[in-house]
Amino acid sequence: MELNNLKNTFLVALKAIYINKGRSLLTMLGVIIGVASVVLLTAIGNGLQSYISDQFESLGSNNIIIAPGQIFTTNKDGSKSFGGPESRISGASNNKLKFSDITDIKKLREHISFVSYANTLSDKAYFQTKEKSVTVVGTTEDYIKIYNTKFTSGGFFTAVDAQGGERVAVIGAKVASELYGKTDPTGKKIKLGTQQFTIRGVVESMGGSFGGPSLDDYVYLPFKTMTQAYDSDKIVQIFAKVKSKEEIPIAISAINKLLLKRMKEDDFSVFDQTEILKTINQILGMLTIGLGGIAAISLVVGGIGIMNIMLVSVTERTREIGLRKALGATPNQILIQFLIEAALLSVLGGLLGIIFAWLGVLGIQSVFPAKITLDAVLLAFGVSLAVGLVFGVAPASRASKLSPIEALRYE
Repeated sequence: MELNNLKNTFLVALKAIYINKGRSLLTMLGVIIGVASVVLLTAIGNGLQSYISDQFESLGSNNIIIAPGQIFTTNKDGSKSFGGPESRISGASNNKLKFSDITDIKKLREHISFVSYANTLSDKAYFQTKEKSVTVVGTTEDYIKIYNTKFTSGGFFTAVDAQGGERVAVIGAKVASELYGKTDPTGKKIKLGTQQFTIRGVVESMGGSFGGPSLDDYVYLPFKTMTQAYDSDKIVQIFAKVKSKEEIPIAISAINKLLLKRMKEDDFSVFDQTEILKTINQILGMLTIGLGGIAAISLVVGGIGIMNIMLVSVTERTREIGLRKALGATPNQILIQFLIEAALLSVLGGLLGIIFAWLGVLGIQSVFPAKITLDAVLLAFGVSLAVGLVFGVAPASRASKLSPIEALRYE
């Protein structure tokens, strides 16, 4: 009997929503916007994390980077975050990395397969009447053995080029497209500042470098060539490829011991790519939570809208409530009816919000890898249902307490 009463109450609530379709849709609008915003923004945050992880994987695995200064700072909870601009500027100005460090690291053959190093600076690249700002990277032929560098044409410079200081260059995808258009620039000349170089190859598009200049704006020169061209033999980074993932902590510890013989702990940083990825994901995770929280405010606004409309509905349907009570409906049945109406409005709004978010994700996936997760959908849907129930309590309670005699007299 109780089950039958609940079914009838549900049908009455559903009919009340259907009769006032326009008002019901406007009531659900806040919930629709809130759920769609939460799911969509979370999908964008998750997509960004996935994209960055893929980018790091594409650059190569088992890589260790040695840089001047302290790149990371340790937080109170033990997690790490990127140091401020002051620490980076201090590290660059007090760069104590030397060629002897590279020689020492190369001796760790039991853990490390390849070692390379680089110097970087900014310059202008020219071809005919076109110009472009670029990052010039002086490195060795082993660079592509450490990083998974692919080419759209040509290849990297050779050991002979590097040892002889040949005036050759390898350019990024953006440099090629902006200076040479659709023409293959391999074998052609490129001018950096006032000096000319022959292009050996074009690197496949790799995208941004997470806060720094785009990797597609890079121009690679042999280290010796860069030293001669720019009168600078600084080593701003050392790269090492470890033989296996399991040996990364051992290799980092061994390199730290080597460098601490000559430098202080604050003079250098030794880290692998997972350390950078972990830090970036922490930042993006907090950003995603923040964006989701901001979007969730509209769910609260939607809940207030449901409460207001339900209160109006109680007033409009006072005679109906009185009649139902006169025919034997209990206060609990009236309470449940209005709670069901509020919950249905929230649930339907939540479902529509999820559908709109899914359509939005489909629309932006061609330009951005947004990714909807089941957790985000369940959370948004659960919150929308809770909002309906919480904000539906006051109107439902008011309806259940109406006196049947007073309600029947209501005009």
